[in-house]
This record gives sequence, C-alpha cells and structure tokens, in this order.
Amino acid sequence: MSKLQPIWLAGPTAVGKSEIASHLATIISSEIISVDSMQVYRGLDIGTAKPTLAERSAIPHHLIDVSELTETFDAARFLRLAAQARKLIEQRNKAPIYCGGTGLYFKVLEAGLGNAPGTQAEIRQQLESKSLPELLRELEMRDPKMFARIDRYNRRRVVRALEVIRITGRTFSEQRADWEKAEAARLESCEVKFAFGFERDREDLRRRIDERVERMFENGLVAETERLLQNGLPSNPTAMQSIGYRQVVDYLQGEQSLEQTIALVKQRTRQFAKRQMTWFKHQLPLRWIKLGRDEDLGRVAERLGEQLAMQRPP
Repeated sequence: MSKLQPIWLAGPTAVGKSEIASHLATIISSEIISVDSMQVYRGLDIGTAKPTLAERSAIPHHLIDVSELTETFDAARFLRLAAQARKLIEQRNKAPIYCGGTGLYFKVLEAGLGNAPGTQAEIRQQLESKSLPELLRELEMRDPKMFARIDRYNRRRVVRALEVIRITGRTFSEQRADWEKAEAARLESCEVKFAFGFERDREDLRRRIDERVERMFENGLVAETERLLQNGLPSNPTAMQSIGYRQVVDYLQGEQSLEQTIALVKQRTRQFAKRQMTWFKHQLPLRWIKLGRDEDLGRVAERLGEQLAMQRPP
C-alpha cells in the first residue's frame, strides 16, 4: 500500500494547482480526485473553473459533476465518494492525486468527520427561510466568537453554525475547538506523506485571479448563470451564494452594472483566496512550494514527480 500513498495538492484559487496536478498525473500515470465543493455540481462549469471535457478525457477526474443542483452535497457525501474513487484508482495500481481548494474536505480526509451533528431538516428549513442579516444577528447574539471569525458573506457556513448551535444548545466555536483537539490527536498517524501546498506573491496571485475572472465573463458566465437560474440554482443555497454566481444574479436583477459586477467578483475572489491561505497554513500539514510569476508549471510537476520517485520504496 505504501506505493499507492495518495498525493495532496492544495492551495488558494488561481494559484495553478490544477495545471500542476494534470501534468503530474501524466508524469506518474495517475488520476485526479477533485477536492472542490462547487465542482461537484452539474452545470456549474465556467464559474468554478471546472476542467473541460477534453481535459477530463485525457486524464480521469473524479468527484466532478456528481450532484444535481437540486441535491444536497456535504462533507459526509464527499468523504464517501472520495473513498470509492480512491479504491477504484488503487485497483488500477495508481496513486490518487487529490487536488483542490476546499479546506474542509481535505480536513475530513485527514481526520474524519468528527462529532459534528448531522443536518435536521426542520431546523435547516427554518434557517434557510431567514435573510442573511437575520442569521448574522442571531449568530452574533448566540456565539460572538464564531461571529467574529466566520465569513459573513458565506450564507451556507452561517446557516450550518446556527444549525449546530440550535441542535446541541452549545456555541459552535466551543464545539469546534473540541473537534479540532480530537482531530489534532490523529495528525501523527495521518497516512498522507505527500501533501503539498502552493502559494505565490500577493501581487502575482492577484493578477492571476483578475485574469481568471475576466476569462470567466468572456467565456459566458452571465449566460451560464441565466441558464442555471432556470435549472435549479435558486433551490440550492450553497451554489446560489458561491462567488461569481451570486454577484451575476445581482447583476441580472439590476442591482449593479456589469463593470461593477466584474470588479466585485475579483474583490470577493481575492478575499476568498486570502482566507484559504490562512486556513491551509493553520489546519493542514502541507509542504509549501512558492511558485514564481513566470514559472513553468509543467517543470514544477516534473520536480514533484522526481521527489515522489525518490521517497517511495522500491
């Protein structure tokens, strides 16, 4: 099994990890398991920078397009499907490459789901019926510590925090501390030795994010969002609040100009990338690789392949 040890490639949005993963998968003849909470949904293509059909034909990708917009997808389902994908890949005598930017999903791969309570339909429905300002007011009142640190633009996370509070009667921040202690005790036994994180200088990442957002709009993000609004997007609060789509929805409703929308998506994406970096640096045992502005990502993958070949037993 040591020859089949999984490889993790993580980092903020637009850092270049997907391109590196594709090159590495070719070099070591492997397959990729997507660690992305939005690419699981069918139809969310342009706004999630999903690999193209041609790219997925050249290199097998798993956990992409596995859920309808009308379905619920959570960490438990991710963990189950990821385990199935890994088993299939290893049966083909390959090492799975986990690649993405959803820190929570990497965390459950490492430490399991912990003791967080499951979803309760009635409580979730009550919370979903409230506006984001109402939810934030309740969270501030019931759990000031979590209110101070949570992403207040991420409705899904706010709802989940309040759901846990209502179900258990304890603050989410207190329970989260307990879960993190339990998970930390398992780090030493974590089987993943080949876990890499990628980072860039601030201005370099900012440039790449801005270029990516511009390409998304050039490639038809507005038209994609219009189609999605007719095919289940409003019924999925997670997808509806994802960066890019929620700003375009506001544009389509006449709340801002297209120019303002593009600028706002860039800003929100940069803020998100910063939060991703903070989370990865503090939560996962990654070996960090700093990428240069004009660095050849294919060559980065080659160096990773050389490292893996040297460290794997014969």
